[in-house]
Amino acid sequence: MQDAPPTTVTAAPRIGMPLPNFRARTTMGMKSLADYRGNWLVLFSHPSDFTPVCTSEFVAIARAADRFARLGCALMALSVDSLYSHFAWIRMIHDRFGVKIEFPIIEDPTLEIARAYGMVAPDARDAATVRYSYFVDPQGILRASTCYPVEIGRSVEEMLRMVAALQHADRHSLLAPAEWTPGQPMLRPPTQEIDTVFDAGQATDWFYQLAGDDS
Repeated sequence: MQDAPPTTVTAAPRIGMPLPNFRARTTMGMKSLADYRGNWLVLFSHPSDFTPVCTSEFVAIARAADRFARLGCALMALSVDSLYSHFAWIRMIHDRFGVKIEFPIIEDPTLEIARAYGMVAPDARDAATVRYSYFVDPQGILRASTCYPVEIGRSVEEMLRMVAALQHADRHSLLAPAEWTPGQPMLRPPTQEIDTVFDAGQATDWFYQLAGDDS
């Protein structure tokens, strides 16, 4: 149960916006978004406990939890189900797959948080289509988001790649090209000087230059 409702948002938060704070009951006690300031966070929602795709996602994400931790990135999940449903589900996951869910799962039975975060429509009666992932930086700013349909599970590798790319791009003021993975070169931001455009050796050099991973 929430004891401090989040600020109302009528549409999904946009990249670059601070996310509204909340305080809610989770499988690991009361948690708020503000608890994660100073750290990266992936906040992800799922349609329902005890469903096949969601179960596969939680098993995969839990098995990758150490990889997120090495990136300094915490995990927190959310669904409409009650706290006790969450408890029963994660016990089932442990018994069936030998995996412990050691990140908090928020209960959101009134959809208050899901609505405030634009994860469901303001007039939605259930969370049947919710499968969002929000990538939040240490300042509480939404840096990226993904939305999958109910029938398709997320790619944990892409979630990890997103966090690593955002961190590396921030650290070196660079850009991540298509299919970038850690250890590969990134791209330099294009010049804004006309002289550099005409002085470039190749016609594309002024806007397309690779930068080494140690830049």
